[in-house]
Amino acid sequence: MIHLGQINTLEILRETDHGVYLIDDDDNEVLLPNRYVPEAFKIWDKLEVFVYLDNEERPVATTDMPYIKRDDFALLRCNQITDYGAFLDWGLVKELFCPFKEQAFKMKPGGWYLVHCYLDEKTDRLVASSKTNRFLNNKELTVKVFDEVDLIVSHPSDIGMNVIVNKIHSGLIYKDAIFSDLSVGDKLKGIVKKIRPGNKLDIALGQIGYRNIEPNAERILNELHDNSGYLKLTDKSSPEVIKETLQMSKKNFKKAVGTLYKQRQIEIKSDGIYLV
Repeated sequence: MIHLGQINTLEILRETDHGVYLIDDDDNEVLLPNRYVPEAFKIWDKLEVFVYLDNEERPVATTDMPYIKRDDFALLRCNQITDYGAFLDWGLVKELFCPFKEQAFKMKPGGWYLVHCYLDEKTDRLVASSKTNRFLNNKELTVKVFDEVDLIVSHPSDIGMNVIVNKIHSGLIYKDAIFSDLSVGDKLKGIVKKIRPGNKLDIALGQIGYRNIEPNAERILNELHDNSGYLKLTDKSSPEVIKETLQMSKKNFKKAVGTLYKQRQIEIKSDGIYLV
Protein backbone atom coordinates (compact mmCIF):
# COMPACT_ATOMS: atom_id res chain seq x y z
CA MET A 1 0.00 0.00 0.00
CA ILE A 2 1.23 3.49 -0.84
CA HIS A 3 1.01 5.69 2.27
CA LEU A 4 0.00 9.29 1.69
CA GLY A 5 2.07 11.73 3.71
CA GLN A 6 4.80 9.20 4.50
CA ILE A 7 8.12 8.01 3.10
CA ASN A 8 7.55 5.03 0.79
CA THR A 9 10.10 2.64 -0.69
CA LEU A 10 8.85 1.90 -4.21
CA GLU A 11 10.18 0.27 -7.39
CA ILE A 12 10.47 1.90 -10.80
CA LEU A 13 7.91 0.22 -13.07
CA ARG A 14 8.04 2.11 -16.38
CA GLU A 15 9.14 5.37 -17.99
CA THR A 16 6.76 7.86 -19.65
CA ASP A 17 6.97 11.37 -21.12
CA HIS A 18 5.90 12.85 -17.77
CA GLY A 19 8.23 10.85 -15.55
CA VAL A 20 8.46 7.32 -14.19
CA TYR A 21 5.74 5.30 -12.54
CA LEU A 22 6.57 3.65 -9.25
CA ILE A 23 4.86 0.55 -7.89
CA ASP A 24 4.44 -1.03 -4.45
CA ASP A 25 4.06 -4.70 -3.45
CA ASP A 26 0.29 -4.48 -4.01
CA ASP A 27 0.66 -3.19 -7.58
CA ASN A 28 -0.43 0.34 -6.66
CA GLU A 29 1.18 2.94 -8.93
CA VAL A 30 2.17 6.59 -8.47
CA LEU A 31 3.92 9.04 -10.79
CA LEU A 32 7.36 10.47 -10.03
CA PRO A 33 7.54 13.61 -12.23
CA ASN A 34 10.56 14.17 -14.47
CA ARG A 35 12.05 16.86 -12.22
CA TYR A 36 12.63 14.22 -9.50
CA VAL A 37 13.73 11.30 -11.68
CA PRO A 38 17.42 10.30 -11.14
CA GLU A 39 19.75 10.90 -14.10
CA ALA A 40 20.66 7.22 -14.17
CA PHE A 41 18.22 4.47 -13.23
CA LYS A 42 17.04 1.00 -14.19
CA ILE A 43 13.58 -0.55 -14.17
CA TRP A 44 12.94 -2.16 -10.76
CA ASP A 45 15.38 0.16 -8.99
CA LYS A 46 14.07 1.08 -5.56
CA LEU A 47 13.54 4.72 -4.56
CA GLU A 48 12.55 6.37 -1.29
CA VAL A 49 9.89 8.96 -2.04
CA PHE A 50 7.35 11.10 -0.23
CA VAL A 51 3.79 10.81 -1.56
CA TYR A 52 1.18 13.58 -1.37
CA LEU A 53 -1.55 15.16 -3.52
CA ASP A 54 -0.62 17.57 -6.32
CA ASN A 55 -2.56 20.72 -7.29
CA GLU A 56 -5.13 18.57 -9.07
CA GLU A 57 -5.59 16.36 -5.99
CA ARG A 58 -3.81 13.39 -7.59
CA PRO A 59 -1.28 11.29 -5.65
CA VAL A 60 2.25 12.17 -6.74
CA ALA A 61 5.73 11.18 -5.55
CA THR A 62 8.73 13.38 -4.85
CA THR A 63 12.32 12.74 -3.79
CA ASP A 64 12.25 16.04 -1.86
CA MET A 65 11.74 15.42 1.83
CA PRO A 66 9.25 17.72 3.62
CA TYR A 67 9.84 19.43 6.95
CA ILE A 68 6.89 17.51 8.39
CA LYS A 69 5.25 14.17 7.62
CA ARG A 70 1.81 12.78 8.41
CA ASP A 71 1.16 12.37 12.16
CA ASP A 72 4.21 14.49 13.01
CA PHE A 73 4.84 17.93 14.56
CA ALA A 74 7.03 20.74 13.22
CA LEU A 75 7.53 24.50 13.31
CA LEU A 76 6.50 25.89 9.90
CA ARG A 77 6.41 29.34 8.33
CA CYS A 78 3.15 30.77 7.04
CA ASN A 79 3.61 31.93 3.43
CA GLN A 80 0.16 33.30 2.66
CA ILE A 81 -3.43 33.70 3.85
CA THR A 82 -6.42 33.17 1.56
CA ASP A 83 -10.19 33.18 2.03
CA TYR A 84 -9.97 29.52 3.02
CA GLY A 85 -7.06 29.48 5.44
CA ALA A 86 -3.27 29.59 5.66
CA PHE A 87 -0.66 27.99 3.44
CA LEU A 88 2.55 26.85 5.11
CA ASP A 89 6.02 26.19 3.75
CA TRP A 90 6.82 22.53 4.34
CA GLY A 91 9.61 22.25 1.80
CA LEU A 92 7.53 21.07 -1.17
CA VAL A 93 6.24 22.81 -4.31
CA LYS A 94 2.63 22.63 -3.14
CA GLU A 95 2.20 24.33 0.25
CA LEU A 96 0.55 22.68 3.26
CA PHE A 97 -2.96 23.97 3.96
CA CYS A 98 -4.13 24.95 7.45
CA PRO A 99 -7.89 25.77 7.60
CA PHE A 100 -9.05 28.66 9.77
CA LYS A 101 -10.85 26.20 12.06
CA GLU A 102 -7.54 24.46 12.76
CA GLN A 103 -5.71 27.62 13.84
CA ALA A 104 -5.25 28.03 17.60
CA PHE A 105 -4.50 31.69 16.89
CA LYS A 106 -5.08 33.57 13.65
CA MET A 107 -2.03 32.97 11.48
CA LYS A 108 -0.22 35.78 9.68
CA PRO A 109 2.14 35.69 6.67
CA GLY A 110 5.74 35.39 7.82
CA GLY A 111 4.80 33.95 11.21
CA TRP A 112 6.12 30.62 12.50
CA TYR A 113 3.70 28.10 14.00
CA LEU A 114 4.01 24.68 15.62
CA VAL A 115 1.60 22.42 13.75
CA HIS A 116 0.53 18.80 13.46
CA CYS A 117 0.08 17.23 10.03
CA TYR A 118 -2.78 14.77 9.62
CA LEU A 119 -4.93 13.17 6.93
CA ASP A 120 -8.41 14.70 6.76
CA GLU A 121 -10.69 11.68 6.36
CA LYS A 122 -13.46 13.76 4.73
CA THR A 123 -11.30 15.18 1.93
CA ASP A 124 -8.44 12.63 1.93
CA ARG A 125 -6.04 15.60 2.01
CA LEU A 126 -3.02 16.29 4.19
CA VAL A 127 -3.70 19.34 6.32
CA ALA A 128 -2.06 21.14 9.24
CA SER A 129 -3.43 22.14 12.63
CA SER A 130 -1.89 24.42 15.22
CA LYS A 131 -4.34 23.04 17.80
CA THR A 132 -1.69 20.51 18.74
CA ASN A 133 -3.15 19.49 22.09
CA ARG A 134 -6.03 17.66 20.44
CA PHE A 135 -3.56 15.22 18.90
CA LEU A 136 -2.06 14.31 22.30
CA ASN A 137 -3.42 11.75 24.74
CA ASN A 138 -2.47 11.11 28.37
CA LYS A 139 -5.28 8.66 29.14
CA GLU A 140 -3.02 5.66 28.61
CA LEU A 141 0.63 6.50 29.19
CA THR A 142 3.41 4.77 27.29
CA VAL A 143 6.11 6.15 29.62
CA LYS A 144 7.06 5.74 33.27
CA VAL A 145 9.11 7.70 35.81
CA PHE A 146 12.81 8.07 34.86
CA ASP A 147 12.19 7.17 31.20
CA GLU A 148 14.21 9.25 28.75
CA VAL A 149 11.86 10.94 26.27
CA ASP A 150 11.95 13.05 23.12
CA LEU A 151 10.48 16.51 23.59
CA ILE A 152 9.12 19.26 21.36
CA VAL A 153 8.57 22.61 23.06
CA SER A 154 4.90 23.46 22.58
CA HIS A 155 3.89 26.70 24.32
CA PRO A 156 4.64 28.63 27.52
CA SER A 157 2.36 28.81 30.54
CA ASP A 158 2.37 30.79 33.78
CA ILE A 159 4.20 28.00 35.60
CA GLY A 160 6.60 26.73 32.95
CA MET A 161 6.82 25.37 29.44
CA ASN A 162 4.45 22.83 27.90
CA VAL A 163 6.10 20.10 25.85
CA ILE A 164 5.05 17.29 23.53
CA VAL A 165 6.39 13.97 24.84
CA ASN A 166 7.38 11.28 22.31
CA LYS A 167 4.86 12.85 19.88
CA ILE A 168 2.10 11.21 21.95
CA HIS A 169 1.65 12.85 25.36
CA SER A 170 1.64 16.33 26.85
CA GLY A 171 4.01 17.30 29.63
CA LEU A 172 5.23 20.29 31.62
CA ILE A 173 8.67 21.60 32.56
CA TYR A 174 8.38 23.90 35.59
CA LYS A 175 10.07 27.30 35.48
CA ASP A 176 12.52 26.45 38.25
CA ALA A 177 13.76 23.47 36.21
CA ILE A 178 14.56 25.54 33.10
CA PHE A 179 18.15 26.77 33.00
CA SER A 180 18.45 27.88 29.37
CA ASP A 181 16.28 29.65 26.82
CA LEU A 182 13.60 27.46 25.22
CA SER A 183 11.68 28.38 22.09
CA VAL A 184 8.52 26.90 20.61
CA GLY A 185 9.47 24.08 18.23
CA ASP A 186 12.78 23.23 19.96
CA LYS A 187 13.53 19.50 19.98
CA LEU A 188 15.43 18.07 22.94
CA LYS A 189 15.80 15.18 25.34
CA GLY A 190 14.27 14.94 28.79
CA ILE A 191 13.32 12.63 31.64
CA VAL A 192 9.91 11.83 33.11
CA LYS A 193 10.41 13.24 36.60
CA LYS A 194 6.97 12.58 38.07
CA ILE A 195 3.50 11.38 37.11
CA ARG A 196 0.82 13.37 38.87
CA PRO A 197 -2.89 12.51 39.27
CA GLY A 198 -4.68 12.52 35.94
CA ASN A 199 -1.55 11.16 34.22
CA LYS A 200 -0.02 14.64 34.10
CA LEU A 201 3.68 14.39 33.27
CA ASP A 202 6.33 16.49 35.00
CA ILE A 203 9.39 16.61 32.77
CA ALA A 204 13.00 17.46 33.59
CA LEU A 205 15.66 18.37 31.08
CA GLY A 206 18.71 16.10 31.26
CA GLN A 207 18.73 13.35 33.86
CA ILE A 208 17.45 13.12 37.42
CA GLY A 209 19.05 12.58 40.81
CA TYR A 210 22.28 10.59 40.88
CA ARG A 211 22.09 10.27 37.11
CA ASN A 212 22.42 14.03 36.88
CA ILE A 213 25.82 14.21 38.57
CA GLU A 214 28.03 13.17 35.67
CA PRO A 215 26.70 15.60 33.03
CA ASN A 216 26.82 18.48 35.52
CA ALA A 217 30.33 17.55 36.62
CA GLU A 218 31.41 17.54 32.99
CA ARG A 219 29.84 20.97 32.49
CA ILE A 220 31.80 22.36 35.47
CA LEU A 221 35.05 20.90 34.15
CA ASN A 222 34.40 22.46 30.76
CA GLU A 223 33.76 25.85 32.37
CA LEU A 224 36.97 25.52 34.41
CA HIS A 225 38.98 24.78 31.27
CA ASP A 226 37.39 27.77 29.51
CA ASN A 227 38.20 30.08 32.45
CA SER A 228 41.87 29.26 33.05
CA GLY A 229 41.05 26.65 35.68
CA TYR A 230 39.07 28.90 38.06
CA LEU A 231 35.42 29.60 38.82
CA LYS A 232 34.32 32.18 41.34
CA LEU A 233 31.62 29.91 42.76
CA THR A 234 31.25 28.39 46.21
CA ASP A 235 28.53 26.74 48.27
CA LYS A 236 27.68 30.27 49.45
CA SER A 237 27.01 31.51 45.90
CA SER A 238 23.38 32.38 45.21
CA PRO A 239 21.22 30.03 43.13
CA GLU A 240 20.77 32.85 40.62
CA VAL A 241 24.52 33.27 40.06
CA ILE A 242 25.00 29.50 39.70
CA LYS A 243 22.12 29.28 37.25
CA GLU A 244 23.49 32.17 35.18
CA THR A 245 27.01 30.72 35.11
CA LEU A 246 26.34 26.99 34.69
CA GLN A 247 22.64 26.64 33.74
CA MET A 248 22.00 24.28 36.66
CA SER A 249 20.39 24.40 40.09
CA LYS A 250 22.43 25.01 43.24
CA LYS A 251 21.54 21.52 44.48
CA ASN A 252 22.98 19.88 41.35
CA PHE A 253 25.99 22.20 41.49
CA LYS A 254 26.85 21.06 45.01
CA LYS A 255 26.46 17.39 44.04
CA ALA A 256 28.69 17.81 41.01
CA VAL A 257 31.35 19.73 42.97
CA GLY A 258 31.33 16.97 45.60
CA THR A 259 31.89 14.34 42.92
CA LEU A 260 34.77 16.24 41.33
CA TYR A 261 36.36 16.86 44.73
CA LYS A 262 36.22 13.16 45.64
CA GLN A 263 37.81 12.36 42.29
CA ARG A 264 40.53 14.94 43.11
CA GLN A 265 39.88 16.85 39.92
CA ILE A 266 39.26 20.17 41.70
CA GLU A 267 40.30 22.10 44.79
CA ILE A 268 37.73 23.98 46.83
CA LYS A 269 38.91 27.28 48.36
CA SER A 270 37.17 30.17 50.04
CA ASP A 271 37.18 32.25 46.84
CA GLY A 272 36.04 29.55 44.44
CA ILE A 273 36.94 26.23 42.83
CA TYR A 274 40.20 25.45 41.06
CA LEU A 275 41.13 22.83 38.49
CA VAL A 276 43.81 20.46 39.80
